[in-house]
Amino acid sequence: MTREPREIEIKSRADTLKPRPWPVTPPPSREEVAKVYAKRKAEEFGKWCEDNLWFQDSWSKPEALQGVRILEVGLWRLGHKFAASLLAELGAEVIKVEPPEGDPMRKLTPFGREEYMLADSETGELCGLEFIHEMRNKYSITLNLETPEGQKLYKGLAARADIIIEEYPPGYMDERGIGYRQLSKINPRLIYCWIGILGQWGPMKDRVSKFGQWMLEPFAQAACSYIHNTGYPEDFMPRGSGGDPTRSGVWLCDYVAGEQAAVNILAALYYREEKSGRGQFIEVTGAEAMMDILDFDIAWYGFNESIKARTGSWDPNLNQYAWNPCKDGYMMIGGQTDRLWYRIGMCIERDLPQFGRLIHEDPFLKEVAARNALQALIKTYTLTAMWLRDTNRVEAEEKLLEYDIAAGPLLYIDEVCEFPHFKYRPWVYTIEDEHYGTLLYAVPPQAFQMRTPARVKWLGRPLGKDNPEIYQKYFGIGPRMQEVLKEKGVI
Repeated sequence: MTREPREIEIKSRADTLKPRPWPVTPPPSREEVAKVYAKRKAEEFGKWCEDNLWFQDSWSKPEALQGVRILEVGLWRLGHKFAASLLAELGAEVIKVEPPEGDPMRKLTPFGREEYMLADSETGELCGLEFIHEMRNKYSITLNLETPEGQKLYKGLAARADIIIEEYPPGYMDERGIGYRQLSKINPRLIYCWIGILGQWGPMKDRVSKFGQWMLEPFAQAACSYIHNTGYPEDFMPRGSGGDPTRSGVWLCDYVAGEQAAVNILAALYYREEKSGRGQFIEVTGAEAMMDILDFDIAWYGFNESIKARTGSWDPNLNQYAWNPCKDGYMMIGGQTDRLWYRIGMCIERDLPQFGRLIHEDPFLKEVAARNALQALIKTYTLTAMWLRDTNRVEAEEKLLEYDIAAGPLLYIDEVCEFPHFKYRPWVYTIEDEHYGTLLYAVPPQAFQMRTPARVKWLGRPLGKDNPEIYQKYFGIGPRMQEVLKEKGVI
């Protein structure tokens, strides 16, 4: 896909790139998609799904967590932000509590470039895209938790809250008299979720470094062996250029921990409402959340002390279950059964007869277990790459689908945003934000619920935007008293 040059517009504080128009091409019409249903003999069910899950109808439906109040407190990290975002999308009232100077993540931007930040339309205050993305449906207030007056106001908010999601260093809130032990006495129904890396207790608990910051997300990836088994072994690469482990390009542990935190919180909310009438304390760590999705690695070690090695994109269980380089990118091909594997061979053999000869000459390739050996993987993927090197993704997909093979291209992010299927459902969408203009975002996966779908009402929030409303609503503190508190450094 061609990438059009972007016009540069000079602003007072930064060179701001104009957003790319979206969509470049319109999504398919419902009439066009109806023909697909008809072709696949799924007219009735396809129409039923659309009638009940159509995204544009979600705004007229109720919200599952309407009336639930949540406080979100923490700096830098994404776990608490993501957990709170998921619940905010489901209708909870989420108040993001920041220090008067703001969460440092507001200033996080690729390569430190201010032109990749967005300016508030009213104040011109710059904010990073990461922070804006995780302020979905949230209110922003400022509050200095280091001051007695700030701690008193925080206790007042906690007394009215259903849930607190916190990600400060272990014991930080407790030392100030505003942790779960103290707040649960004020509000016994409070559900309190702390998110971290290794935990608040135990010999390797999260700890503060001499530079004043607590352990960050990559330490979780390192601690659970996720980094160790991600990447290529030395044998697969030219000497000196391979063998190193690779961490995820996104803050994966924080996101997985945030998802697990949201699940824990919803379970605790159900238990409180239906069983006990009381809240509880929850701890979620990034390392443990990742260990829960490490496939069979732990069980394999327990079985015979095996330590799963790095295999790049190759799956140690299956031959032909990986992405392969092709003329214009990469293709994912799945051959997880004998039927599929032989179909892949038949497809490739049309253009590359060597593949058929390979199967005939090597009897081990005829059996699922035997063809997963390293030498068999090397033979298979070498010939697959030879076949794909002069074939683009569209051509390769068409050829593979003729044989009913599980296959698909690896998409770049611009292709994801313009992919007809993703635009139609949609998986990506735009929102007209009152502070930051037109923004493209990923539609929440909870949006496709029949009766209580999630939705994004706004993205981003200037620092302290909701101080007037929240302090008036919960404490009756008007504008004049708020100015006094501001001058004193409390808010």
